[in-house]
Amino acid sequence: MQRRDLIRGLGLGAAAAATAACSRRDGEARVAGPGQRFEWKLVTTWPPNFPGLGTGAVEFARRIEACSGGRLSIRVFGDGEFIPAFEVFDAVASGTAEMAHGAAYYWKGKIAAAPFFCAVPFGLTAQEMNAWLYHGGGLELWQEAYAPFGLLPLPCGSSGCQMGGWFRRELRSLADLQGLKMRMPGLGGEVLARAGATPVTLPGSEIFTALQTGAIDATEWVGPYNDLAFGLHKAAKFYYYPGWHEPGSTLELIVNRQAFDSLPADLQEIVRTTAAAINDRMLAEFTARNAEALQTLVNEHGVELRPFPPDVLARLQELSVEVLQEAAGRDALFARVLESWQTFRRRMDPYLAVAERAMLNTRGG
Repeated sequence: MQRRDLIRGLGLGAAAAATAACSRRDGEARVAGPGQRFEWKLVTTWPPNFPGLGTGAVEFARRIEACSGGRLSIRVFGDGEFIPAFEVFDAVASGTAEMAHGAAYYWKGKIAAAPFFCAVPFGLTAQEMNAWLYHGGGLELWQEAYAPFGLLPLPCGSSGCQMGGWFRRELRSLADLQGLKMRMPGLGGEVLARAGATPVTLPGSEIFTALQTGAIDATEWVGPYNDLAFGLHKAAKFYYYPGWHEPGSTLELIVNRQAFDSLPADLQEIVRTTAAAINDRMLAEFTARNAEALQTLVNEHGVELRPFPPDVLARLQELSVEVLQEAAGRDALFARVLESWQTFRRRMDPYLAVAERAMLNTRGG
């Protein structure tokens, strides 16, 4: 997309007028000249150029530079290239970097409600997540949650419904979860712990070695596209579904609010619009590539594709309700987000029952 097309589509009028727009920084009005350029850093929680996730961040930066005519250039750093994966939130909050790309549930220790803006066990699909964020009040709650840290969050990608994970040993019943060491972040990890497992949080770059060496017994990562790229089928044989813990994982762009406010109006809108474009494009990529990669894993690598036993899923769902209710009792913002999220999900169910769900059941395989 060329810059003139984007500007026309946004309805921002003449570029000269937009670039002269006033912005605020440290409470002072400032006028950005039409020739002013900004050079930013974007740090990610993903391995450098990792398919879909890392490349999505790179594509975001490329489009920003193209649409801004080079006035905003962004250098992308993968996990460990500048900032370790689980430190990118603090890096952007402190101004060490202006942007980060990652997953909100990594910040559960800072913001109890953060997982809602990525994925909640037995929660919303990718389509429902977008609907809640953009048209159900979810984005406003997300931005409220991050505001005390001086951050502006935006949806910027989705991996869709994930897989249930890789297991070194077959999972036959609830008893097999006892003592199981499994990589799983977010609220899903809390649910696993209540089921008797030991959740472990690891950045993507450490998962294969941990699984291969037996440091962990099982792992979830994303889905066939990314799991194949990591070679997880070489470390574990059994691949389970569905991804009960992440039914529609939204990825985030977090922006230092002071840096964002220093941009002229047209560049701010380019950041917002490009994040939304990547949000759509990444989901399309994952949907297409996951289908291809699953066939490769099963047909070429002999992966054992298995459904979770019904009693395991039923118990995990019961525990998920407990985790959400108890967390709401401890944190007022969590309770408000949960109410919004649950209300929206209940509103969606009757429609989906006669729309996508009914259509998929009718269409068959």
